[in-house]
Amino acid sequence: MRKAVLALSIGAIIGLTACGDNETQQAAQKVQASETSQTQVGQKLSAEETYLALVDNYFNDKLKLEPIYATYVGVNDYNDQFGDGLSDAYLKQRHDLNTRYLKEVKNINRDQLPDALKLSYDMFTYDRNVALADETFPNHFMPMNQFYSTVISMVQLGSGESAQPFKTVDDYRNWEKRLQGFIEWLKLAQVRMDEGIESKVVLPRVLVERIIPQLSAQLVDNVSDSLFYTPITLMPDSFSEADKQALTQEYSQLIGEQLLPELTGLRDYFQNTYLKSSRATDGWWGLPNGKVWYQHLANTHTTTTMPVDEIHKVGLEEVARILSEMDKVRVQVGFEGDLTAFFASLSSEPQYFFTERQGLVDGYMELKDKINIELPKYFNVMPKADYVVKPVESFREKSAAGASYQSPAVDGSRPGVFYINTYNLKAQPKWGMTTLSLHEAAPGHHFQIAIKQELTGVPEFQRFGGYTAFEEGWALYAEYLGIEMGLFEDPYQYFGKLSDEMLRAMRLVVDTGLHAKGWTREQAIQYMKDNSPMAESDIIAEVERYMAIPGQALSYKVGQLQILALRAKAEKELGDKFDLKAYHDQILTSGSLPMEVMELKVNDWIAKQK
Repeated sequence: MRKAVLALSIGAIIGLTACGDNETQQAAQKVQASETSQTQVGQKLSAEETYLALVDNYFNDKLKLEPIYATYVGVNDYNDQFGDGLSDAYLKQRHDLNTRYLKEVKNINRDQLPDALKLSYDMFTYDRNVALADETFPNHFMPMNQFYSTVISMVQLGSGESAQPFKTVDDYRNWEKRLQGFIEWLKLAQVRMDEGIESKVVLPRVLVERIIPQLSAQLVDNVSDSLFYTPITLMPDSFSEADKQALTQEYSQLIGEQLLPELTGLRDYFQNTYLKSSRATDGWWGLPNGKVWYQHLANTHTTTTMPVDEIHKVGLEEVARILSEMDKVRVQVGFEGDLTAFFASLSSEPQYFFTERQGLVDGYMELKDKINIELPKYFNVMPKADYVVKPVESFREKSAAGASYQSPAVDGSRPGVFYINTYNLKAQPKWGMTTLSLHEAAPGHHFQIAIKQELTGVPEFQRFGGYTAFEEGWALYAEYLGIEMGLFEDPYQYFGKLSDEMLRAMRLVVDTGLHAKGWTREQAIQYMKDNSPMAESDIIAEVERYMAIPGQALSYKVGQLQILALRAKAEKELGDKFDLKAYHDQILTSGSLPMEVMELKVNDWIAKQK
């Protein structure tokens, strides 16, 4: 994936970061107070009080069930727990959680809630219904792929630069215990994959071939060379010598005697058992009930009910439109060859690429300053948190996205991070920089996610939950805003904007082609080669990503088109009363919304402005 919110989780917790200890304590006190008030004899809570207590209780119950999720949102009570995500006990607890809270929230009269909480209510019920529908498909038979790897997620947590704290001796002990839970997960994952083999619910062969070297890279001869040993190299000077020695010995034994053997066992399992049982088909249609499953995934990721065939058709139309715009750029810059030759030129000629990694990073820092000057003209609300530009770490740069964003800590202890992959400079053309910065940083992911985390007066699930269609749709809309900001006066930078938009349009065609229309991996790769100047390495990574997480890539373009359509509706109906800053307030100040809930909010705002 070339652009993505950084995924760090068991399953797919996306872009979630820590909140401050004070906020956490206040939230806990609020829930405790709500629970106490409910037990008081004869006291009747209002619909608003009942709803807030309910969703706060849900949030806390979810943290208990998903301890790593708790760490990402800054609740440190469960930092010593892993949470298996795969066992029968876990699956039952998750089902009971969603069933119970859906039943309880339906007992609350939505009409008695204030407008802001009506939106929240709609989000909460939507989430529970989607979660229960998702349970009907055997996702747990494929617990990892080359894109979402629990192994890599754990490496990142142990790096000292993610959500897991490493400030005290207790923090180090907590990570030891969490690693022990991870070791048990490695065993359980193999059990679930064996069940998947029996049920013919397995990964495509090429994806298994990608996982094997990822696991092999974690296998080292010396414990101190393991990335899981990183916390030992980061021990604070304030630790006593006795603590340092004890922790070093404990970590060395845990990694050397338990973790590395289990990782070796998992690599061997993929290599010797799972690979030969993997499937020859590349799309979800090749799985039992695969087309129905894929339609569910498409609906879940886009938060719409659009049929897959309609999404495919929209994609074909968008690809044709964008190709026409690209050809206009070719004519404007005086390129004498055809569009295919123009693609080849932009993808190969040295002047379009940096020769040094640091030059690429520095270029994005300069763009940050240029874009920041324009932002106050378009936004009333901007995030308090800043962001920094960093290269992707060496241990994951070979398989990581071309760029990604990691959200800041709400307590201000860590800024947002715009990661740029400097591994292959030929995959990072200069003409694509403006649109990439707009998408990943400001006013794209950084704006939307940081503002969401900084919201006050909304339930915690609303601050830390998210919908890909909304978040990626907003980021793609942010690229569109670059035109109005005057950031694409250079025709080559505008071509970069079109190129990235083309990627999102091609995704509608290729994702649906792979999973619903029987396309092969090679057919999908060729389609993208024929319609874009993307580097072949990027195209291959993209296609294999769609194979691993079907439906997710549809959300970008579908979300953007919905945000643009609602803006066009508001402009038409409000005329001179339309205020673009106020429209952006409506989109950004309730957190991440399902498309249908966002439409309700904007329509209500339009009605009130008339």
